[in-house]
Amino acid sequence: MVDSFKGILYPARLPTFHRVPAPAPVADLVQWFWIPEWDIDPGHTSRQHVIAFPTSNLVVQNDAVEFAGPTTRRSHRDLTGRGWAVGALLRPAAVPHFTDNPGSLRDAQVRLPLADLHAAVSEAMSGSDPGERRERAVEAFTGWLVAQDPEVSEEGLLANAMMDMIGTCPDVIRIEDVAARLFVSPRTLQRVARKYIGLSPSALIRRRRLQEAADRSRTDPAADLAAIAAELGYADHAHLTNDFQKTLGFTPSTYRRSVVQDQAGSTSSR
Repeated sequence: MVDSFKGILYPARLPTFHRVPAPAPVADLVQWFWIPEWDIDPGHTSRQHVIAFPTSNLVVQNDAVEFAGPTTRRSHRDLTGRGWAVGALLRPAAVPHFTDNPGSLRDAQVRLPLADLHAAVSEAMSGSDPGERRERAVEAFTGWLVAQDPEVSEEGLLANAMMDMIGTCPDVIRIEDVAARLFVSPRTLQRVARKYIGLSPSALIRRRRLQEAADRSRTDPAADLAAIAAELGYADHAHLTNDFQKTLGFTPSTYRRSVVQDQAGSTSSR
């Protein structure tokens, strides 16, 4: 089961949004597919804020295909009118198929001339049944990826294993923890992260902790922030606050208040 909202700072503002697990043929290439659809009233804008997962995305939109590199800060997108997107959260092993230097694309997006992918996914998303068009879009995206026959090397699988371990093991708080469990050196992990992800292993660990801290702060408003900091391996509440401020631009307390206000506004507008 895919975590539907982790990384999304204000779920109450979301349009229709789904995350779909990657089918088996592309399990080494894609973590999951994500599909938002929106229909915003004329003259209005819906701003979507995210603290993204620390890897790259390949995204098919109404008018283009984009490769989005790893992010280092909070990002947002303003939605207007009517539209959709079908994105693949890429696993590290897939990244060299699209760029040999993901670090050069940090916080950046580039358009790719992939007309066949765009046509296949766009046709799938033209259906009238929401569930069916999402299913067909994932099938079309998957089929295109399989047809590219991208090489998945042993080194790429190591990069995947590193990402999986960092993303799912809360007791991993140092690069040495990852290296010991994967039976490689920290220097090897640094090299692999640079080639396949574009961020350091330490940055990946910080992102996981920040995402979890934001998620806990949002979903459990009664939880003590100092306790959350301790559970996630922060030295103290101040370090958690500094991490929030540096990456997101606000403190955990400010974020909590804004989430409550957002949820109240969403409820009252129904």
